[in-house]
Amino acid sequence: MPEFDTSHVKNIVLLGHAGSGKTTLAECMLFEAGLITRRGSIAERNTTGDYHELEQERGNSIFSKLLHTKWQGYKINILDTPGYDDFVGEVISALRVADTGVMLLNAVMGVEVGTDIIWEFTEKFKTPMVFAVNKVDDENADFDKAVREAKSHFSNKVVVVQYPRQTGPGFHEIIDVLRMTMYKFKPEGGKPDKLPIPDEEKAKADELHKELIEAIASNDESLMEKYFDKGELDEDEMRAGLKNAIINHDLFPLFVMSAAKDMGSGRLMGFIDNVAPSANEMPPQTTQKGEKLACDADGPPCIFIYKTISEPHVGELSYFKVYSGTIKTGMELENESTGVIEKINQLFLVEGNKRTSINELVAGDIGPTLKLKNTHVNNTLHVKGKNYELPVIEFPPYNQTVAIETLKKGEEEKLSQALHQLREEDPTFLVEVSSELKQTLIHCQGDMHLAVAKWKIEHQHKVEVKFVKPKIAYRETIRKAADANYRNKKQSGGAGQFGEVFLRIEPWYEGMAEPADLTVRGRDTYELDWGGKLVFYNCIVGGAIDARFLPSILKGVMEKMQNGPLTGSYARDIRVSVYDGKMHPVDSNDISFKIAGLQAFRQAFQQADPQILEPIFQVEVLCPDDLTGSVMGDLQSRRAIVEGIDSEGHFQKVIAKVPLAEMDGYSSSLRSITQGRAKFTMKFNGYEPVPFELQRKLIDDYSKVSKEEFA
Repeated sequence: MPEFDTSHVKNIVLLGHAGSGKTTLAECMLFEAGLITRRGSIAERNTTGDYHELEQERGNSIFSKLLHTKWQGYKINILDTPGYDDFVGEVISALRVADTGVMLLNAVMGVEVGTDIIWEFTEKFKTPMVFAVNKVDDENADFDKAVREAKSHFSNKVVVVQYPRQTGPGFHEIIDVLRMTMYKFKPEGGKPDKLPIPDEEKAKADELHKELIEAIASNDESLMEKYFDKGELDEDEMRAGLKNAIINHDLFPLFVMSAAKDMGSGRLMGFIDNVAPSANEMPPQTTQKGEKLACDADGPPCIFIYKTISEPHVGELSYFKVYSGTIKTGMELENESTGVIEKINQLFLVEGNKRTSINELVAGDIGPTLKLKNTHVNNTLHVKGKNYELPVIEFPPYNQTVAIETLKKGEEEKLSQALHQLREEDPTFLVEVSSELKQTLIHCQGDMHLAVAKWKIEHQHKVEVKFVKPKIAYRETIRKAADANYRNKKQSGGAGQFGEVFLRIEPWYEGMAEPADLTVRGRDTYELDWGGKLVFYNCIVGGAIDARFLPSILKGVMEKMQNGPLTGSYARDIRVSVYDGKMHPVDSNDISFKIAGLQAFRQAFQQADPQILEPIFQVEVLCPDDLTGSVMGDLQSRRAIVEGIDSEGHFQKVIAKVPLAEMDGYSSSLRSITQGRAKFTMKFNGYEPVPFELQRKLIDDYSKVSKEEFA
């Protein structure tokens, strides 16, 4: 029998901007529950959560961690997450399997941009949320400001359950307006004394108590009737009302603490036990087919993989949540995506980097298993005979791209294996082998994300690499019509080559008129793999060229479009009309007309006012109001066109169109000019002409490279 049944398992995720104290709070929870005998600290690099060598080196969380405590008859699974938006994938995957979120606010900084970003995902998942204002012992702490900003950003659904009697270094008393009790802590923190609320605080406490009751009652008709009848709700009624309101995303209770001093964490854990929902109290999961899957330990076994990690000397660990049934070692489950049967050989109870073998996990619980052979993040595994597939995690698009190269020749295969492993562990890390740019590209969330990838490649996979600036996928097109012809004539001994092609090229656009002075005998439109179109006309009259040679002419044109005349970039949006030519009864063949078509197209292109197009991205930067000017100035130095500024809560959103060529290094630049207080996203917007001077430089650079290659 499992130690805890489904109703006594709680899954919480610790959320918040970097530096809000999530890992320190997790350490307090383990200490309060007696799972550790001494609290570690970030400064001493000995916390249970941040055990990875890289995290200890950098002094901040990089990966989400699964921890657990046992508290008053409940098992609390704790998912500790990083605070930097570079590691947003770790946050989203943890949120996907949590049943309650604990959002930490720094009492000094209030609501920070990272908090707002995370909130968007909690809204998407409809995760029940609890706020905790941390670091109220800091000399610059402003609890009231933090509460005002929380209500402003996240609505008046944020309700105060606790407030500090004093802030700053002297903080040691918390007034709880749910229990109407004051907690007084000793200097070393830990278990507080429970005291009556002092007379001078009664008026404030009574007012907040009334606000809390009214907020709870307003979301429950039966409680509203009781409140009208009695003018009060007892603590049990308030707890029941709070639970329902939290599950429905109608209320977000707010607590206060100093995790560093171990003051307030015990009360938060008690609230999680008594009020926060278990998985079986949440709405049932809906499968991709629309079926409801209840969280029942006696139901059909079904798990969802939310994270995988690879560890030296251990292998690959797959972390999952049990959404139905009881998972036991030796059990065989079917992967809905691949059809592969996976055997659950081992199950673990996790405490950071410590793992204890267990025999089973019940519905609602979270844990890892070892060495699933063909199972990945977002896969659903279920008992044979069912076809459950749970909704997948949708990860955000990338914000930064670099090219990667090995320092030593011959290690390309090792690098490929390392990149594959990184992608397996982190779905926000994308790898692209670009045949167009002839580079291996890494798409990621930012500089820190990139630094972690480099560390893993070099330390875990033993491959030395360097990052280089990625080439830009320019496009080439034309702005006017031009005619050209080319005769391909070669004679060497036996059969020769002969083919002559006359063609016209024009800028193509939707709805353009047919050629007025040419007889159109055939038309084909080709959607190009790289975007845009090629429209190819047969305007041959009098049999000057046999129809059987037209595919060869087209092949030559297409070959040159794949290696444009200006910079070797792809060409697009061109209409080609072949209207005349000559052939020889013996020496004409496919290769002759392919070459003639290619060269005629190249010559016409150079005469048709050619234009280089560059990729433009829409960039949105979310930043505090006082930094808007600096953000706009930096964007404008990157040839950006600022299209507008919108307000989002207390933040400003700067919207601009920026050439991709100017976005190199933007992540680190933005972090530098805003001290990490801004966040940006970018998405492809389209292609636009490059400035004249830049076009000339690109053509000259390509010409030099081409000469060197053929020298």
